Amino acid sequence: MAPQPLTVGTAGHIDHGKTALVRALTGRDTDRLAEERRRGMSIELGFAELDLDERRLSLVDVPGHERFVRTMIAGAAGIDMFLLVVAADDGPMPQTHEHLAVLRALGIDHGVVALTKVDLVDEETRLLAAAAAAELVPGAPLVEVSAETGEGIKALRAGLAEVAERAESKRRSSFPLRMHGKGRTPPDINDEPVLHVDRAFTVAGHGTVVTGTLWTGRLVRGQRVTVLPSGREARVRSIEVHDRAQEVADAHQRVALNLGGIERGEIARGDVVAGEAAGVSVTYRLDVDLGDGGEPGADVEAGRPSAAAILAEPRVQVHLGTRDSAARVVDLGDGGAQLRLERPLLARAGDRVVVRRIAPPDTLGGGVVRDPSPPRHGRGWEPLPPPEEGAPSPPPPPVAEPTAFARRILAELEKDGPRPRGAAQLAEDLGAGRREVEKAFGELAAAGAAVRAKADIVYPAPVYERLARLALALAERDGAATIASVRDALGLSRKYAQALLEQLDAEKRLRRDGDLHLPRAD
Repeated sequence: MAPQPLTVGTAGHIDHGKTALVRALTGRDTDRLAEERRRGMSIELGFAELDLDERRLSLVDVPGHERFVRTMIAGAAGIDMFLLVVAADDGPMPQTHEHLAVLRALGIDHGVVALTKVDLVDEETRLLAAAAAAELVPGAPLVEVSAETGEGIKALRAGLAEVAERAESKRRSSFPLRMHGKGRTPPDINDEPVLHVDRAFTVAGHGTVVTGTLWTGRLVRGQRVTVLPSGREARVRSIEVHDRAQEVADAHQRVALNLGGIERGEIARGDVVAGEAAGVSVTYRLDVDLGDGGEPGADVEAGRPSAAAILAEPRVQVHLGTRDSAARVVDLGDGGAQLRLERPLLARAGDRVVVRRIAPPDTLGGGVVRDPSPPRHGRGWEPLPPPEEGAPSPPPPPVAEPTAFARRILAELEKDGPRPRGAAQLAEDLGAGRREVEKAFGELAAAGAAVRAKADIVYPAPVYERLARLALALAERDGAATIASVRDALGLSRKYAQALLEQLDAEKRLRRDGDLHLPRAD
């Protein structure tokens, strides 16, 4: 059986030689920015392919400075194994320990510890540093190396190949676990694709390109995908895996996607590219089971994050995938917590979160998502209904079916997602008359296929409901929504945010008081 794709991520303190070691292993300098080269430190994520003869690994190189922990977590979120780097002339340092805490929180328990810069120290210092590094991750292979002289590089490659076999074996049998209903089963390539975006940029002549680690599923050139949280549709024009064009990308590969139908400003790090039925929730609340979820006897053994440390904080920073948000913590009383988020995260049951203290900043631990879209509740509280429950139902659609032209207009609006074109623009794009388009708007609204928030802002019904749920959740969280808060949270322009809120007021799902749009108590 051919080896499965795997991704390895570096970890470790600044100036401990992560990028130099990656260059010695792969021949590639992952510091691509001029500012990184000028300052001699990694600022952004770097990527390379590691050829281990019978297996190729995707490699993510992360920054080691404490100011870039957020970037480190974004890079580590999709990896299968780690390469923890400790410099022999320094020994374990603060970011060594914090990066290791992040790995534990993410349940990444297979990896290799590399003791670097051994050519710069005497034998006694080398022995002391090796002993300290070995204590960090009992059971993990420790390899002493020098990126400068090449000492130990061959042994490190062998150690990574050995650990990759173990990581693949565990992945095949039980990790990571994805919840389906009340059961938990391992994901495979038959799952819907989910890719958390860590870079988005434009390539001249090609348009929008995004990169990320494909967490689950399979992507095929030409496939239609959804970009979250906007809900906008896009088409996979082309796929590259480490600069090689591919027709298909499989789970756990580093992937670059050229997306059609979406502009660069409409997608960013933290967004998700997913299949239609992936079940990713755009959510302001998460119920999580606290703890690292590590297994006895795994490579990472000691120092399980304490649920008590997380529950003791009234407000924390929550990282999931390549996105993060501040959140209030509510103890559920059963080893879990509800995290009430200040900006939406993109989650599925079984996803892992990293939880950090806001001040002074520190990684407290992590957990596994129990419910990605729970009602508002907590220990000793009566569960409250989701925001949209109890709101007046929309009127039933009439019998009349939209015409073929109206259905064509609906298809165009579905492509537009949360920023639909108006009648004049659609008429121009389709070579039709404006009045004909406006008539189609009326047909779609009458049939219940679309919601006409304003005369010239018409949403397909599923797009409108998705935006409505987010706006209602925002109003409930903050006590009120405003045009500005909806604009910023949902990534809309002012005119779309205003139209959405006014439509919710008209449906009596919100109540307007001046500039505020308030949740209804009834």
